Amino acid sequence: MSKNRQLFFALWPDVRVRTQLAAVSRRWARRPVADDKLHMTLQFLGRRSEQEQACFCQAASKVCCQPFELQLDYLGGWPRAGIQWLGASQIPGALSGLVGNLTAVLEPCGFEAEKRPFVPHITLARKVRHPKVKAGLEAIRWPVRDFVLVESAAFEDGARYEVLQRWPFEKNT
Repeated sequence: MSKNRQLFFALWPDVRVRTQLAAVSRRWARRPVADDKLHMTLQFLGRRSEQEQACFCQAASKVCCQPFELQLDYLGGWPRAGIQWLGASQIPGALSGLVGNLTAVLEPCGFEAEKRPFVPHITLARKVRHPKVKAGLEAIRWPVRDFVLVESAAFEDGARYEVLQRWPFEKNT
């Protein structure tokens, strides 16, 4: 019997960027997301079979993107969802292109993208009553060189993330 996995494509920070993100997270959130869970979701896939996962991985290998730099300098929040997040005041064209390209190559695998516009963000905390909004933070510079497929597995003490596969941009451009 095949096991369905909870999957998503993401940008996964390296140790240097993750350390900086964790410091910002602790500064702006009372109960921050665990450091090892800090990431930027590109596409949430939901529960998928092994066959669907194989199709997604094959499709992802067709994505072309130039390396780019994200400058995370904007603290945002979604009050109704109770989310405090960190994003960029300027969205690099390469990031928008990456998301659009990824969405397009996943469609033949049965993926349907969300109707809401993509808002690039890193969730810093959940269950926040009054998320703060602040522009002009000292930017965290994140050189983005690849994207990953991640599995989210639920355990009694919360979700754990495991990077299943990585696609470097240099090989795809």
